Amino acid sequence: MRLLRYLLLAVLGLFLVLVSMANQTPVRVNLLPSDIGDFVGLGGAIQVPLFLLLLGALACGLVFGFVWEWLREHKHRATARAGAKQVSALSREVTQLRDAQSGPKDEVLALLESASVAGKR
Repeated sequence: MRLLRYLLLAVLGLFLVLVSMANQTPVRVNLLPSDIGDFVGLGGAIQVPLFLLLLGALACGLVFGFVWEWLREHKHRATARAGAKQVSALSREVTQLRDAQSGPKDEVLALLESASVAGKR
């Protein structure tokens, strides 16, 4: 399975390199449409190779998608965190109740258990 994943990543990388090599023509990217840019006074434009524009848009889309999904799943992570806290608290309570109700039947065992509990604290 790992080999298949590496093979898929290699094919994807080769595809991106080939697309980049085929689209090296510089294109003009304007900050605003020309009419609005002239009116506002911000007519900024830069020349970039087309493949940089394509790969940049792909990277921005991936980052935006990951952030959006992370924010969308916040409530699920918060619920899981609260559940983990509750499980921990209930586990401690069960341990305390078990220790309180079922004391050792032998005095030597009671001394050993009290020494081990004191050592843990």
